Amino acid sequence: MKVTVIGAGAVGATCADNIARKELCSELVLLDIKEGIAEGKAQDMMQTATLLGFDTKITGSTNDYSKTAGSDVVVITSGLPRKPGMTREELIGVNAGIVKGVCENVLKYSPDAIIIVISNPMDTMTYLALTSTGLPKHRIIGMGGTLDSSRFKYQLSLHLGCSPSDLNAVVIGGHGDTTMIPLIRMATWNSVPVTKFLTAAQQEQIVKDTMVGGATLTALIGTSAWYAPGAAGAALVESILRDEKKLFTCCVALDGEYGQKDICLGVPVTIGRNGWEKIVDFELTADEQAAFNKSADAVRSMNDVLKTL
Repeated sequence: MKVTVIGAGAVGATCADNIARKELCSELVLLDIKEGIAEGKAQDMMQTATLLGFDTKITGSTNDYSKTAGSDVVVITSGLPRKPGMTREELIGVNAGIVKGVCENVLKYSPDAIIIVISNPMDTMTYLALTSTGLPKHRIIGMGGTLDSSRFKYQLSLHLGCSPSDLNAVVIGGHGDTTMIPLIRMATWNSVPVTKFLTAAQQEQIVKDTMVGGATLTALIGTSAWYAPGAAGAALVESILRDEKKLFTCCVALDGEYGQKDICLGVPVTIGRNGWEKIVDFELTADEQAAFNKSADAVRSMNDVLKTL
């Protein structure tokens, strides 16, 4: 198996490191547009192989897509973060050009690849990857909800005093502070609803803290997070290559599911060797569906910016 990670920044390098440590593939390519960055980080990771005991071969490349040929999965992390004074439209304009170009170059050499999108704004970039490539919808996966659900479990664990690994909890909707929907009603601690152990005030605080999880980290460390986003991307790669059929929240193309069409949005899906394989209907309450529709409206307004480019 072969995996390519596009973008050797903090998120891309962390994703690649997780993939190599778990030996999810025999060959891993790290590609970046900046001269020497991918090659340097690939060498640095390879020098940990004997210490960590993995045999995955990691290769770095400065914008040479021929080295990515034959990739089974491609993870796209490239793009610019939003800078002070930059409008949403400007960010979409810059990153849309990057993501579209990356997809075109990737598919020249790996026409059968499954694409995982991490680049922001993630919901819109996933939609762009789908519409610009014409690939079957099951081969385009946005990572956002996987990360948000992990952050949700972390917040729950703080209040419950338990291991996050004992929790099942999902976040649906858009990957943004105002568009994500943590489904606390459905969260469980080893099959018992967490609502049995938490006050209404605690539940409200957990939902609030989950929704601003990314912004909280940015305020603390001065930049976007990378450990959890990189691990979330690697978890999806693992479920694909090992055909695990695990249930993740991912940004995927909807065609009537959850009452939405012509949009990519976070919903529960099974992830296996063919990409995302099935959307699971969680039967939302009227209030949850209304929140999901509001989230879709916000994401759709961002998608509309693509029409002006």
